[in-house]
Amino acid sequence: MSPYAAHDGTDLAYHVFGEGVPLICLPGGPMQDCDYLGELGGLSAHRRLVMVDLRGTGRSAIPEDAASYRCDRLVDDVEALREHLGLDRVDLLAHCAGANLATLYAARHPERVGKLLLVTPSTRAVDINATGEDRLATARLRKDEPWFGEAFAALEAIVAGNATDDSWKAIDPFFYGRWDAAAQAHQAAQNGHRNEEAAAAFGAEGAFDPDATRAALAAFDAPVLLLAGEVDLNTTPSVVAEFAELFPDAELVVQPEAGHFPWLDDADRFVATTATFLG
Repeated sequence: MSPYAAHDGTDLAYHVFGEGVPLICLPGGPMQDCDYLGELGGLSAHRRLVMVDLRGTGRSAIPEDAASYRCDRLVDDVEALREHLGLDRVDLLAHCAGANLATLYAARHPERVGKLLLVTPSTRAVDINATGEDRLATARLRKDEPWFGEAFAALEAIVAGNATDDSWKAIDPFFYGRWDAAAQAHQAAQNGHRNEEAAAAFGAEGAFDPDATRAALAAFDAPVLLLAGEVDLNTTPSVVAEFAELFPDAELVVQPEAGHFPWLDDADRFVATTATFLG
């Protein structure tokens, strides 16, 4: 664990795996620590992964101002990390909700980004949303799985607005390409790693200005890779494809048979794709 200070004085932390050119990695959740990312399936063999614990998560301190958990304000923490590392430009990887933060950083500091890699990204910052039917259609790709019946019934209840706590738990298998022991252990290990107060503040009013962000991305000329999972229920491939169209220099890759955590579903394929893009 390595410490650094945010611009407001909050003590923040990151973890380093591997050697070579740094790659700043922003976790999702939102506001979950970076532990669930592991070493991204072995990407640490190709780049020095700088895994960030966002403020209030993992080894990073809880800030005095809870409003500083808002996504647009977290941009300053990423900039503080770049300054701390002494880098003129940074390569950024972001997963899920972390993609909103990476997107806002790229929009505000385009000259500071070398390459941008968005993995099964959340798209709140640009106001792109999957429809319920899109999620159901993606889920039907798993119809031959032994757990499908119960999970699909729960998903239908969620889409219809009739969700219970049990419904959300029942759809866990849809987020992994294989609902095997490794996936179940990964899912269970995430319990308690998210700051719920911070997660509630992350997307609070004022956090996102989609029109302004879209305009900024239209002028963002750094290379971008958007990686979707073929069976990812959270961010369906069609949503990631629409997101990719906002960038002038974007490549879309859909990883076959992958869910929301593609480095777990096929580590070799994930690393080959991402390492090639990062050079």
